[in-house]
Amino acid sequence: MEANQITVAIADDHKIFRKGVVLSMRPYMNIKFVMEADNGEELIEKIPEFMPDVILCDLRMPVKDGIDTTKIITKQFPQIRVIILTMYEDDRFVGHLMDCGAAGYLLKNTEPAEIKKAIMDVKRTGFYLNPFVNRVLIKKNYSKQKFNHNLNSEIVLSEREKEVLTLVCMEFTATEIAQKMDISARTVEAIKDRLMERFGVKNSVGLVFYAMKNQLID
Repeated sequence: MEANQITVAIADDHKIFRKGVVLSMRPYMNIKFVMEADNGEELIEKIPEFMPDVILCDLRMPVKDGIDTTKIITKQFPQIRVIILTMYEDDRFVGHLMDCGAAGYLLKNTEPAEIKKAIMDVKRTGFYLNPFVNRVLIKKNYSKQKFNHNLNSEIVLSEREKEVLTLVCMEFTATEIAQKMDISARTVEAIKDRLMERFGVKNSVGLVFYAMKNQLID
């Protein structure tokens, strides 16, 4: 397998759709599907054998749905990114799934080029935000989230924390941020972890929307 190749798994109980997604990704040589599953339970059972970088996961599946599956994967395999790929254009699901650890949310009528971009983005930065998700999260879901932070009414960030947060929102990776700030990637991760703990969020997506909601970046 090529060093820069991204390995992908897909879980969907509709085999024809599943095969169609795999076929549509064939032109992109840096994306390789290594596993398919009919439901969340089968997906989780197969993960240790194949260890994909990214998973495309349907929302509504028998045995174990996409919500429970995402929770389990992000807890047991935090290095794997989950993108929800569903027919449900329902605002209720988006914020909840992101809070559960999903790295992106795509509709099943999405063009192959966008699926490819989402796979590459979540592998590189940890998340993918398209206009649909942005609109829903900013307008509705994340504005209503109860963030479990331990701050006073005024949120005060150090210059270094603000710079890291700004670069995270610009979709730079920890390594890229480290290079820009002339610090170690470990220091960047430590700052991100500290901010996530303070803000009561679980991943980079949560950091981005907390920052946007509270106007923490310019």
